[in-house]
Amino acid sequence: MIDEIPLADGLQGTMLVPDRPSGLGVVVLGGSSGNVNVGRARLFADLGAVALALRWFGGPGQVPGICEVPLESFGPATDKLVQARCRKIMYVGTSKGAEAACLLAVIDDRIDVIVAISPTSVVWANSGPGLDGLGLPLRSSWTHKGRPLPFVPDDLSYQPEARDGLMVYRPYHEQSLAKYADSIPDAAIRVEQARATYVLVAGAGDQLWPSDQFAVDLAERLNRAGRPHFLVTNRHAGHRVILPGEALSRSQLNAHGGNDQADQQLGTETWEVIRGLVG
Repeated sequence: MIDEIPLADGLQGTMLVPDRPSGLGVVVLGGSSGNVNVGRARLFADLGAVALALRWFGGPGQVPGICEVPLESFGPATDKLVQARCRKIMYVGTSKGAEAACLLAVIDDRIDVIVAISPTSVVWANSGPGLDGLGLPLRSSWTHKGRPLPFVPDDLSYQPEARDGLMVYRPYHEQSLAKYADSIPDAAIRVEQARATYVLVAGAGDQLWPSDQFAVDLAERLNRAGRPHFLVTNRHAGHRVILPGEALSRSQLNAHGGNDQADQQLGTETWEVIRGLVG
């Protein structure tokens, strides 16, 4: 039996508590859609984890978009799991949620495992408006200790193309990286400074951004530092990764690439790695 409890005390989302907790605590972070992924959190609760499906922007009193989101705002979620006597803490993030998760482990050594699905290796500009209600001028997606993190700006002169009625953003991100290459060293996510073990998951068919190259970049940083990590890839999968038991619908706006079979295969391989890490 799994209890679903609405989060409170400054946290938004749902907490799932199994009747026999294993000592694992998991925070599930969605991407720029703003979805609170209770279904994915339940997969971890089925393993015995206390799992939080967290709303981290767009809710009452929160930043409406992913714009200068304080990394400290995730700390209470980790606190919640510590209070629940979780001995191992894992963050599972997708896309912009993976960007957040990768950064969080650098500043919070209580986090043991990061599962970064369709990640980025650099901090990006804001996606959506800040507390002022404005999306421009461009600002960092994140702050830490009140200071915006260095970021790669978007090339606003580049017009994303449409294919089959869906917007393809991978070339847009690749053009931004090329135009603002000088910003990349400062914007790099320094995963090698984290204590956590990283699981980096990406499909080479990702049409939202080049997560396959980002995952390799992160793995190389970890390799050079001798830090533990797993790189899980599939050349046919896209931005959407489907874990066993999930039924994720496709975006009606943006092209994610990949196909159901490859996306599911990558999810199955990822789940095997996760199961090996949690016992």
